[in-house]
Parts: sequence; C-alpha cells; structure tokens
Amino acid sequence: MKKKLVILGAGESGTGSAVLAAKRGYDVFVSDNSEIKEKYREILESYKIRWEQGRHTESELFSADEIIKSPGIREDSPVITAIRGKGIPVISEIEFAARYTTGKKICVTGSNGKTTVTSLIYHMLKKAGKNVAMTGNVGNSFAMSVALEPHDYYVIELSSFQLDDMFEFKAEIAILMNITPDHLDRYGYEFQNYIDSKFRITRNQTQSDFLIYWADDPVIRRELSKKDYGMIQLSFSDRTQDKMCAYINNNELMIDYQNKTTSLMTIHELALKGRHNTYNSMAAAIAGKVLNIRKDVIRESLADFQGVEHRLEPVIRVSGINFINDSKATNVNSTWYALECMETPVIWIAGGIDKGNDYSELFQVVSQKVKAVVCLGKDNRKIIEAFGDKVPTIVETATMEEAVRSSYYLAKKGETVLLSPACASFDLFINYEDRGRQFKAAVRNL
Repeated sequence: MKKKLVILGAGESGTGSAVLAAKRGYDVFVSDNSEIKEKYREILESYKIRWEQGRHTESELFSADEIIKSPGIREDSPVITAIRGKGIPVISEIEFAARYTTGKKICVTGSNGKTTVTSLIYHMLKKAGKNVAMTGNVGNSFAMSVALEPHDYYVIELSSFQLDDMFEFKAEIAILMNITPDHLDRYGYEFQNYIDSKFRITRNQTQSDFLIYWADDPVIRRELSKKDYGMIQLSFSDRTQDKMCAYINNNELMIDYQNKTTSLMTIHELALKGRHNTYNSMAAAIAGKVLNIRKDVIRESLADFQGVEHRLEPVIRVSGINFINDSKATNVNSTWYALECMETPVIWIAGGIDKGNDYSELFQVVSQKVKAVVCLGKDNRKIIEAFGDKVPTIVETATMEEAVRSSYYLAKKGETVLLSPACASFDLFINYEDRGRQFKAAVRNL
C-alpha cells in the first residue's frame, strides 16, 4: 500500500514537494487554506495530484503517514496543533527532498546576508563549470530541483522556518553569517528560541563536514562555546587575524586554509561594497576553497558578481538624488548595515509589520546619517516614538507613490533616498519583492 503524504501549503515549496513525492510513488494530497495560485494549480493537475484550497479537510490530513508543512505556517496554528495531537510526523520540504539526492549541500543561514552569500557561491560554482542548483528560501524549491534534474551541488538558502522542521538533514557545508533578533513573533518573543532554530543548520554534521561562520558575532561565539561540535570550523573576521580562515590585512582579503596563506584580492576589487559585503565575500571565498575551486575563479567571481535584487540595489538618480532599493532589509540589523555604508545624507523610508523590533541599535547610525524618516506602514507609532527625537523630520505615508514623492521633496541634490524598511512587508504589499518593485516603479515615474 502506498504511503500517504499530505502537504500543507501549495506555494513554491509545497508544489515542489508534491511533484517529488508523486514521482517517488507516494499517495499525495495537497491542502491549502488559501487560494492556490494558477501556476501551481496547473503543475499539480499536470502530475494528477489531488488538491484542495480554502480549507483543510481533517479526514484527509489525519490519515497521512507524514505531513510536509510550508515554512509560512505557524507552529501554533490550529491545524498544526491538531496534527501534533494525532502524533503525525511533520517535516519540512528541505528534509523531504534531501532523502532523494546524493548532491553536496552547501547551506547558508543567518539573519542577514544569506541571499547574497547563496547567490555568490552559486555564481562561483557556475563559473567553475559545476553542475549546481540554487534553491531554498531564495525562491526556487529544493524539492522541485531534486525531482526534475539531479545536480552534483545544491546551494541552499535556509530560513529559520525551514530549519525548524529538519531532523535527519545534514549540510556538508553549513554557513552561519550572523544571528540578531528577528521573527521573534514566531518564537514566543524569546531570542534563544530563534538562536536554537538557526543552530539547527549544524545538526548531524560530522568531522568530515564544515561550518563557516563570522567570528565576531557574540551570539555565535557563545553558542559554539556551550558544547563540543564535531565538524571542521572555519571562521572569518575583518577585526582579527588569529586562527581565522579569512581575514583582512592592509585591505587584502587573505585566506589561510590547510596551512597555506594566500592573498586573494584587495577589498577594493570586490564587486560588493560595504563592510557587510566584505563578510559575505569572505564566507563565499572560504566555501570556494573547501570546494577546491581554483583561486582565479574565486577571485573573478567576487569581482564580477552582479548583486541581488532588493538588496542595496541602486535604482536611478533623479535630479541628482540617488534612490536605493533595500526592500530585502526586513529586520533592524539589516537596516543598520544599509545605513552604515551610506556616504551622503539619507532620507530613510521605513516601516511595515514590526516583528518585535528593538530600534535602539539604530539610534546612533540614524542620528549620524538620516535627515528625515518617511514612514510607510499601516501602524507607524513605534518608529515615530523611537526616532522622534533623533531626526528633525518624520512624515507618514500610506502608499509607495506617496512615500517616494515625499522623499523626493525632502531630499537635495547629492543626497540619498533609501528604502530599507526594517520590517516585514505584509501590511501593504504581497512580499518584500513586491515592495521593492513598487518602489522602483514609483521612482521611475517621478
């Protein structure tokens, strides 16, 4: 008798899981409480996969041998509470897909930088001629990739939500960029719960596996000191050189790996500018070394990388005013990095759904760099309270067009309008990509 697999949520990861499960001979049923997008319905129909939308039929769910949960579904939702009560195993798409590939998994997580690092490593492996796929939180389903075309390498961006339901999964190379408070509304407003989630990337790693991490992150350092981890640890820093696999010496990016120290390139040659991007480049360079990529390929990759949409993305200059799209900055720490690397006075567009944000870490950089805040959200009280005495001007707006126009009037020639919200986007937009694209469209319409 076929094993029954129920998939909750029919987005990118759910549909990918359904296709892989169908190809592997499972009895598959897909259930989505919302309306399923047409493109996903068409895929499910083409594989003759049963589905429902706008409800969860309990008889279908409770007869499952195993359930795959979309990362967007909260653990405390009624449907998951009911499933847990029945004792049915719940896993993630990533956990499921990993059962059916022998490809090497390079997994990237962190509160910030993970998309850039994932994209950099993928770019490097493609340039090196490797058979590689970029998947996970970056927008392409790992399960669909495994189902349709086997790859030798998978570069997987992992959010905390994807890590939560992984148990047997093992990353041959795990990259942990940083851990700062984020998504606390999903973790009982307990930072340690979120930290524990991020550290699941090290689960099941053995002495033949690698953990690449930022040595200057106090949270990561503290967690690593709590017990003996078996994997090979490779760290990077721009502050210290002692015991670092990658570090900066006189503006040179140095790699010290397997008792051989080499100068890779100067930081001025890196395609991505700013201190946080130096970290991203160091992490990717170490991964390249571990994967035996040639030095010239690593260097070229870091020098010609095009960047990630919605991450400090220059839009255009209007009347001498620079407009920068950093819509991907959905937490405070990410916005700190964006503001920190600004070199002109900033009109800062911020706001959205607050995830338990502590804005105090922005006070100093905002006082130094920001001349006006343009709030863009349904409820802006917390931002106004936090920065009311830090900047001379704060205005509230309700649409992207209004926010961009207000910013344009507040800015002078040579200054910068920066969309870096520090919040989730779901109050006014579909997602951060929608927010970023609306920003770019409104700027071009000025």
